[in-house]
Amino acid sequence: MADFEAKALAILDNYFIALNAQDNEGMRDTFHFPHYRIAGGRMQIFETAEDYSMTDFHGRTDTGGWACTKWDYRRMVHGDATKVHFDVQFTRYRADDSVLGQFKSLWIVTNRSGKWGVMARSSYAA
Repeated sequence: MADFEAKALAILDNYFIALNAQDNEGMRDTFHFPHYRIAGGRMQIFETAEDYSMTDFHGRTDTGGWACTKWDYRRMVHGDATKVHFDVQFTRYRADDSVLGQFKSLWIVTNRSGKWGVMARSSYAA
């Protein structure tokens, strides 16, 4: 595995660790801003870190009973030392491990001045 792929995968891991801990700062630290999200036929633009939070996650998602989210797979489609495209799938779970939903997405992780972060996502998740 190339060094850039490992660094980009670590960002994806850190995002879900922060999401599952409901850690706003941890989630924000894994993104570049502005951050772009395409889902439900529209693009959301989070201009600053303060624009993205767990409130947003709960507000745009039917998270009834949500306890955690886990990666099913993460496959690099393209990548180099400046940008990596991932084909991913994740599952949202309740506390009893029953499935709330499973979603495919494309995630773009970029390297800006030595910092890796998620720049954009195109998701089938709500």
